[in-house]
Amino acid sequence: MTASKTWFITGTSRGFGREWTIAALDRGDRVAATARDVSSLDDLVQKYGDAILPIELDVDDRAADVAAVRRAHEHFGRLDVVVNNAGYGHFGMIEEITEEEARAQIETNLFGALWVTQAALPFLREQGSGHIVQVSSIGGISAFPMVGIYHASKWGLEGFSQALAREVADFGIKVTLVEPGGFSTDWAGDSAKRSAESPAYDEMRRKANEWRAQRTAKPGDPSASAAALLKVVDADEPPLRVFFGEAPLGIATADYESRLATWNEWQQVAVEAGG
Repeated sequence: MTASKTWFITGTSRGFGREWTIAALDRGDRVAATARDVSSLDDLVQKYGDAILPIELDVDDRAADVAAVRRAHEHFGRLDVVVNNAGYGHFGMIEEITEEEARAQIETNLFGALWVTQAALPFLREQGSGHIVQVSSIGGISAFPMVGIYHASKWGLEGFSQALAREVADFGIKVTLVEPGGFSTDWAGDSAKRSAESPAYDEMRRKANEWRAQRTAKPGDPSASAAALLKVVDADEPPLRVFFGEAPLGIATADYESRLATWNEWQQVAVEAGG
């Protein structure tokens, strides 16, 4: 039987964060659940009582991230699984994105995860164990038109997390990047943000929306993802990367085969560049 775990999960008001919080609590684990509006967690507090610790948090605030992680550790006495789930999608062609929009996307999706990770690491190192789960996306290894700045945030998350996995392995800390495909969440709905549209990109926007509709024709069930996540965090040797959903493997395979073909085709030029 799996020993009870203590979780710290960001972005628990809806979507993956809420489903995973419920799944952990249902099996007897304890969860420090963060949200910008903790009233969204009132029903869970009523149902699960002291097993859940709601914490109001905007992950863009580094000092607040540090304080929230410290509070969770002091309250529960340890942290076993840290899930960086808070984030949102931004829709806009690269030329359309304002500086403010770009910085906001990176602040939440990349820096928010970095600050929480940094805050948790001293506690995990001291106890000699722990598992950091970074919610990335198929958009963390591939890229599509109209969500370029979102891809930038997730590719950054992938990069520092892969390096982190090597840095902390000797401390007994595991790192996993969860890379979902399209799911029935609010990611592209009210949670998303959008740039002002330039007419110059109307045709590309039409094509991009068609391509996205094809990729998400069979969206995954967020509640079903909870069982998959529990298998990942309970594994003795969890993966560095794991797809959630059926579609991502095909997308990644085609993408990487194309990259390898291009690199091989241009290898002689690469050699020449080395002198």
